Amino acid sequence: MVEKVCNKMESTEIISFLPYQKPFLFVDEITEISENGVVGNYRFKKNEYFYEGHFKENPITPGVILTETMAQIGVVCLGIFLAKDEISSKRNLQIALTSSQMDFFLPVFPDEKVSVISEKQYFRFNKLKCQVKMLNEKNELVCRGSISGMIIAK
Repeated sequence: MVEKVCNKMESTEIISFLPYQKPFLFVDEITEISENGVVGNYRFKKNEYFYEGHFKENPITPGVILTETMAQIGVVCLGIFLAKDEISSKRNLQIALTSSQMDFFLPVFPDEKVSVISEKQYFRFNKLKCQVKMLNEKNELVCRGSISGMIIAK
């Protein structure tokens, strides 16, 4: 379980190391982080680029974007925290998602805030595997699964 509450400065620093930028940054805040996992959130804005065509007159967040949000918060942010000594002097990160398996239960609509909870399964040889889940503001399960990835600082 995640134990350590993350303060605003720590959250901002971790997010600053992410190799993403708008419109493909899906992390607003990290609220908890420890050696065992991370909790973070993101609010899907009404004007996100993917809502224009997914779906006509009934915008729903694509599953691939939900998976990406869970990967950014649940694997990349946690990986940055776990490898902070190696990463702290370097800003050029390479990220490789090596596998994901997701089950989807509820849609996410524009202007919805989601929380991602990730628990580390293992971290070795710069490969991180996590069990992740996404909850909506009503604390309902949106999706869950496992994501693995590699983080390399250059």
